Amino acid sequence: MLLFVVSIFAQENPPVKKKKSNFDLSGRANDHFMIQLGSYGWPGIPDSIKTKGFSKSINAYFLFDFPFKTNPRFSVAVGAGFGGDMIYFDKTYVGIKDNSSTIPFTNQSDTSHFKKNKLSMTWIEAPVELRYTFDPEHNGKSLKLALGVKVGALLNAHTRNKDFVNKSGGMIYQYTQKESSKKFFNGNRVSITARAGMGHFSLFYTYQVSSLFKENRGPDVNPFSFGLNISGL
Repeated sequence: MLLFVVSIFAQENPPVKKKKSNFDLSGRANDHFMIQLGSYGWPGIPDSIKTKGFSKSINAYFLFDFPFKTNPRFSVAVGAGFGGDMIYFDKTYVGIKDNSSTIPFTNQSDTSHFKKNKLSMTWIEAPVELRYTFDPEHNGKSLKLALGVKVGALLNAHTRNKDFVNKSGGMIYQYTQKESSKKFFNGNRVSITARAGMGHFSLFYTYQVSSLFKENRGPDVNPFSFGLNISGL
């Protein structure tokens, strides 16, 4: 009698099977390689720090993409790569190697100065993204969204100053001065990222949540960048 009752309940309540995805991902391009070209800026810096021109951010990453088995529209991508940031200053001396407690940004508009002033930083980075693809079977033509975070380590920071002129802009002599030092900078950074686009092209935005400079060694700067993201493979 007991076996009969158990048999009835087993028939009425069959085991629940996990729903499998019906998507065919055999031809899916997983956006392994990403190149980012964008604008770079320092929000909220003091008025005494004069920037000019088009400051740039250039990044390249290789990532492995892992679609969710239950819903391949979602995936997680992890990888590594390099980031480069360049910011230009107007008649400003950046004392990257100065023997001072804080990095100086000296306005030289009333004296002789270099015509071109640039600060560059190179990072090695590990990005992680949560991705959503509206049509995972046609990834190269689909609308895509991504949110993520990346952790970086500073490889190099240097200034490049070119063409020494008088205060009126007259050439004194032509030469290029390059100085390198990481002593004022935080050696690591954490940034949040966002992307949205179609197929292999998207727009990206990055905000550095950690300060660029060490505490009490420079201005409180949290850089941002935005621009074009090209992905493929």
